[in-house]
Amino acid sequence: MNTRTLARQWWVAVRAMLVFTVVLGIAYTAAVSGLGQLLFPHQANGSIVETADGKAAGSSLLGQSFTTKKGAALPEWFQSRPSAAGDGYDATASSASNYGPNNKDLIAAIKERKAAVASSDGVDASTIPADAVTASGSGLDPDISPAYALQQVDRVAAARNLSKATVHRLVESRIEGREAGYLGEQTVNVLELNLALARL
Repeated sequence: MNTRTLARQWWVAVRAMLVFTVVLGIAYTAAVSGLGQLLFPHQANGSIVETADGKAAGSSLLGQSFTTKKGAALPEWFQSRPSAAGDGYDATASSASNYGPNNKDLIAAIKERKAAVASSDGVDASTIPADAVTASGSGLDPDISPAYALQQVDRVAAARNLSKATVHRLVESRIEGREAGYLGEQTVNVLELNLALARL
């Protein structure tokens, strides 16, 4: 292969790379981002949930803790699922523990969590829903089951000096149905529930 043919092939390759960079790296990205902002601005901007005074409280897609710095549950808030992401709810370290059901560390953690939840919510440990004591696959699940949310009603109502019926109705109003009517389970978004609670 002579130098002229080699140079021509290099020039074709460079032009193809530049064209594909502009088309796929810039134009396509700009088009998708623009459509997202136009058609789904809330989702495209991270599904941010705001407080009553307009400040960002977090994303409805990411779980967060409602605990003290030492990890103790704050009784006036509904609690999220446990998190295995980093030091807990770390969006840069999304992960599960990857422990199997017979792992001694997982069994010990679940027993400890059950005891803590039973004590804080004043319920029998055998009635505690699984999502109250197990982390999700991402460690950042923003939702809990209606059963776990309703279990916390008495504690939250007492801590906020509200009637149990008022808090119960609030939880019931925040239950989200199955996707497309049949996929998954009913859920309650903890951040949105707590923000609604703060507005009472």
